[in-house]
Amino acid sequence: MVAKKIRAGVCPRLLNVTLSLLGVVVFAAFSVKAQQEWAHVCTDGGAGGYEAFPDVCRTADGRLLAVFYAGYGHIALPNEQWPKGGRISACYSSDEGVTWSAPFTLFDGPDDDRDPSVTQLRDGRLACVFFSLTNTPGVQPGYAVTGTFLVTSANNGASWETEPRLISRDYFCTSPIRELSDGRLALGLYTETQQTAYGAVTFSSDGGATWGAPVDIPSGGLYLDAETDVIELKEGRLFAALRGQGLSAWSTSSDRGSTWSVAQQFGFPGHCHYLHRAPGDIILMAFRWHEAGNTSLRYSLDECRTWSDNVVVDNVIGAYPSMVTLKDGSILIVYYEEGEGSNIRAKRFRVKRAGIKPAQSSIGFGNLKSSSAEIEWLKIGE
Repeated sequence: MVAKKIRAGVCPRLLNVTLSLLGVVVFAAFSVKAQQEWAHVCTDGGAGGYEAFPDVCRTADGRLLAVFYAGYGHIALPNEQWPKGGRISACYSSDEGVTWSAPFTLFDGPDDDRDPSVTQLRDGRLACVFFSLTNTPGVQPGYAVTGTFLVTSANNGASWETEPRLISRDYFCTSPIRELSDGRLALGLYTETQQTAYGAVTFSSDGGATWGAPVDIPSGGLYLDAETDVIELKEGRLFAALRGQGLSAWSTSSDRGSTWSVAQQFGFPGHCHYLHRAPGDIILMAFRWHEAGNTSLRYSLDECRTWSDNVVVDNVIGAYPSMVTLKDGSILIVYYEEGEGSNIRAKRFRVKRAGIKPAQSSIGFGNLKSSSAEIEWLKIGE
């Protein structure tokens, strides 16, 4: 995430440097030993040794594809040593995340290309979205966002488009394209200034060739950095998770995205949410818990109406997580470390319903109530 253009000021990511421990972390079916069972996806993407903001999907040929930002720091603008700045790098795994290929450059334009996400579309193409920063010498904060872009591959990632398509000049992305049951593509967006910030969703009815004007999600007066992610619920509604200041928020659409409810806060904080439907219709929501300095997740057994207690994934603060279901039904989650020499990590777990009926609520979606499932942390490859 980064501030909108120049008038937005400094990126909230860059402001949130000092950590304070707030509250009590709840460990669900979790142990110290299990917490160490992570593996590196990549430790050097070839652009300065800092890797961040990963995303993962399964490709049509059965491999896993992880994309991520590679640069020399959290923001890697073009300079003398790195004249093209940060890039979009990627790795493949042919063994369900046990080992990963050497990184390769997926896209490297003239600016700092960042925050990539990748989707395997039903038509066979791979679609990678990202946004870019450009230098603004002498004008603070020293960079401006040029827009959100899309590149695709029609050959399982062997080659990618070299000319990106502009999705939006004024809204930015952190989450992947979601392909809906009606065939449309949905992409969560966000925009912000020093005075206001909110989420939005844009849709494409022609496979990503063109995109509609973003549909703003009413913030209800909240300042929502958003980093919007969207999931389609079984009854047809769309659910959006939104980063906020302090507590994060949510919104739903009952008309396929034409309008959205006024955002309401969850009962818990979170940055850069990622929504994933696991086997058994368990919806997982992974995120960064910045105040506690960790990567966490919660789950819902009732289509996002209520959410579990917090489950710590790892005690690193980078997050910007992504998840994919492995062939054995377990889940692989990727995220990043943050700090100098930041790397991409992965962990594996299995989640299943524990036979306890989730709490029901007449209030609506997004409530914090105890629903129960079993989470088992597993060693990758076993």
